[in-house]
Amino acid sequence: MSTERRLRLPGIAYGGDYNPEQWPEEVWAEDMLLMREAGVTMVSVGIFSWALLEPAEGVYDFSHVDKILDLLHANGIAADLATPTAAPPAWFFRAHPEALPVDRDGRSLSYGSRQTFCPSSPAYRTAALRIAGEIGRRYADHPAVAMWHVHNEYGCHNAACYCDTSAAAFRRWLRARYADDLAAFNYAWGTAFWSQWYYDWDEILPPRATGADPNPAHQLDWRRFCSDELLSLFTAERDVLRHAAPGIPATTNFMVNFSIEALDYWRWAPELDIVSNDHYLRSTDPESEIDVALCGDLVRSMAGGPWLLMEHSTGAVNWQPVNRAKQPGEMRRNALAHVARGADGIAYFQWRAAKAGAEQWHSAMLPHAGTDSQIWRDVVRLGADLDALAEVRGSTVATDVAIVWDWNARWALELPSQPSSELRFQDLVRDWYTPLWRAGVAVDFVRPDTDLSPYRLVLAPSLYLIDDAGAANLTSFAERGGTLAVGFHSGAVDENCHVRLGGYPGAFRDALGVVTDELFPLLPDETRELMGQVPQNATATLWSERVRLTGAEAIATYSDGPLAGVPAVTRNAHGTGTAWYLATRPDPATLAALLGRIREEAGVRPVLATSPDGVEAVRRSGTDADYLFLIDHSGAGAEIPARGVELLTGTSVHGSVTVPAGGVAVVRETR
Repeated sequence: MSTERRLRLPGIAYGGDYNPEQWPEEVWAEDMLLMREAGVTMVSVGIFSWALLEPAEGVYDFSHVDKILDLLHANGIAADLATPTAAPPAWFFRAHPEALPVDRDGRSLSYGSRQTFCPSSPAYRTAALRIAGEIGRRYADHPAVAMWHVHNEYGCHNAACYCDTSAAAFRRWLRARYADDLAAFNYAWGTAFWSQWYYDWDEILPPRATGADPNPAHQLDWRRFCSDELLSLFTAERDVLRHAAPGIPATTNFMVNFSIEALDYWRWAPELDIVSNDHYLRSTDPESEIDVALCGDLVRSMAGGPWLLMEHSTGAVNWQPVNRAKQPGEMRRNALAHVARGADGIAYFQWRAAKAGAEQWHSAMLPHAGTDSQIWRDVVRLGADLDALAEVRGSTVATDVAIVWDWNARWALELPSQPSSELRFQDLVRDWYTPLWRAGVAVDFVRPDTDLSPYRLVLAPSLYLIDDAGAANLTSFAERGGTLAVGFHSGAVDENCHVRLGGYPGAFRDALGVVTDELFPLLPDETRELMGQVPQNATATLWSERVRLTGAEAIATYSDGPLAGVPAVTRNAHGTGTAWYLATRPDPATLAALLGRIREEAGVRPVLATSPDGVEAVRRSGTDADYLFLIDHSGAGAEIPARGVELLTGTSVHGSVTVPAGGVAVVRETR
């Protein structure tokens, strides 16, 4: 968070999206009473209100926002005031049909939902900055406004537009990236292949639908461009608001969760005064609590400390094939797990469940059933919990372990024409994250070029693409005494998707002490048995490769199949440190055992010496105290060694604390 522009609210912020324009004014007074009952301290206002605020071009009506902000302030509730630019009104598209997005098949999409605009449209940018400026100037000094909420979920529905305007913007971006050097550009894209050489910048198009697989470098630069183009929209709106109100922090809500991968948030995070995230559970995920933790750790890592949960759901969402309600206690566990991972604010979509519109079946803090409902009782209880945890604000999580996460590597890995189409970056990272989560080992996520000196152990589960500087940073970490573990198909290509010649795993083979000459990806139903320093009945799936040792020792080998006797897991002394290579995907128990050995050799200790299965343990550390979060996902409860004060109940803890079945305990520990 910016030291100049901070959220000046006490304690843990609590609230949600507030859309009073959907309801008659007589409901607003009831909203204020119920918000106070629930302990709400901040709400997001005006996110989708452009059509009401500007009913015609240059004609404004801020009357309902004036009333709402005054009402919120009178009731002691802060406003996260939004620019409504995620949903332009119909009159805008009638005046500027060229601003509608075009998909890769050349179809122009219609307005009638949200984010139906081309990110490169000059008309959209002009209109968006105009309404942002009006809001900034009008409300810069309003006492209710604590933060600017710029746009909403950039790239959720329009991460890419393939129109001619976007094509021209893409060419400008490429000319800047390659210093207007067409020869350097052609080399980077490898255009000698398939007669794709370009003799003029104007020949270059977006990767529109074509007859065969498009050039991977073309697709990768397109992904980079699309992320940067949306980022330029955010920074333009942010700067308009900063000019109007230099002291008010600005945020926009990221979407770090299982389904969104359009934006390189490492590039975005430094541009935000406060990093915010939206997180939703996947109904088909049997252990969604792990996704909550992983995404929370990733957002905290991008923020460099505390952050805000801007959207979550109290119950079911409305946009999955089957939208399940949350189990008893699950909403509370989710929220407090986010706090444990560094969130200094918890908010939901939305305050009052809509009775009309596309999200009418999305849960809310105040559900359709009203206050005589379990969700409402849970909302009120959570407000009391967050009030009891006020002193946790500003503390953060310290750790000896880093996992490398890179959007460029993710995009490149999941392009067509890979050795296997079954590779999913987030699945591979979660494979490695899960055993650490179960063991209560805290994790930071890092870019490949991050300073790694604070860590004992660095894990790179999936780093297919990496540039020379990033590879040198990781391997020198091991050379200087750290422990590095690398997953299969990593280091294979450079930043332009050019294969690193001389054998796999490319950029890492010298540090790992191995070389691979051929890849043997496995079919979805294939398994291979492993033998060596691994548990009995160890197996592997998804991937195998013909590894030859060039200095490393084999920890496990294949015992069947065409690679019988070939190393599958290796360990190498590199400089004064150690470099491990997992050349396959071990079964979960085997991977947990391997990672347990790796972290123990690296001297990494979990939060608790012993932790019962299903109890999540996280420690936030502040200037004056440490806070131990214990969350029971097993439904059995637990007794955990601790000393201090349990903050949710206010009781003293002398030796151990009881974590209720399916519940949470937070102990301010005695130092």
